[in-house]
Amino acid sequence: MHGAAAAAYAGLALHFWNSRWRAPRQPVAGLRAWERAAILVPLALQGWTLAHDLFVSTPVRFGFAQALSVMLWLGVAVYWVENLLYDLEGVEPMVLGAAALATPLPAIFPGLPLGDASLHSIEFRLHLVLAMIAYSLFVIAVLHATLMALVERRLHHLHHGNAMLEAAGPLVGPLSRLPPLLTLERLLFRIIALAFGFLTLTLITGILFSESLFGRALRFDHKTVFAILSWLTFGALLVGRYFYGWRGRTALRWTLGGFVLLLLAYVGSRFVLEVILGRG
Repeated sequence: MHGAAAAAYAGLALHFWNSRWRAPRQPVAGLRAWERAAILVPLALQGWTLAHDLFVSTPVRFGFAQALSVMLWLGVAVYWVENLLYDLEGVEPMVLGAAALATPLPAIFPGLPLGDASLHSIEFRLHLVLAMIAYSLFVIAVLHATLMALVERRLHHLHHGNAMLEAAGPLVGPLSRLPPLLTLERLLFRIIALAFGFLTLTLITGILFSESLFGRALRFDHKTVFAILSWLTFGALLVGRYFYGWRGRTALRWTLGGFVLLLLAYVGSRFVLEVILGRG
């Protein structure tokens, strides 16, 4: 099942690359009906597999591979819903390609069994769900920021008289079919604000769970430190946007920095422990 979902994601990513980026003048506006339906096929296959692995199989295992798979599954789902509201061309090869890479990882790296009964509690599952939603929303935010950077770079070169780009036209391919830059910017910060809210809830539930499990609210290990640093980074970005009008490359740098810190908080640390060190 992992392989079938990964192959479907990879095939769709290749299709969107060929039809949107390699043939940029092809008159394609938004997702076709069959493309929208086709994305649901690997999404359903991966979702069924994840649900079985995380809620049915015994013992329940969770590690960096499961985290990445859930994160990209939610990322594809958020993109699919978001594309119903906005015509967001160009994101498909990135998000579907990343999902194709992440989907088979749980079969290769099964993770570690959650042996403690408290780790099967509703509180822990709530904390986990909130964290994965925050991760997936930040994935979409990074993709949005990347597309905006491409558009701004293209417009900057045109403004400074790049002859090759002028000959090719202002914005070609999927970039020409994106909403206006200001609309993309507003959408980006809405996604970041929503993701920041879920990250805040993740930290709160993590503190409550830690207090009930370990008897203290915060354990200052690498996971906690990186999570708090990520929260502070995204909080500073939202404050800078509201009070100082941060945008463009500044927003991109802060978004990427906060996302890297967030990856290091769990996925990176679990990868080191499980794969490099072989520890729980």
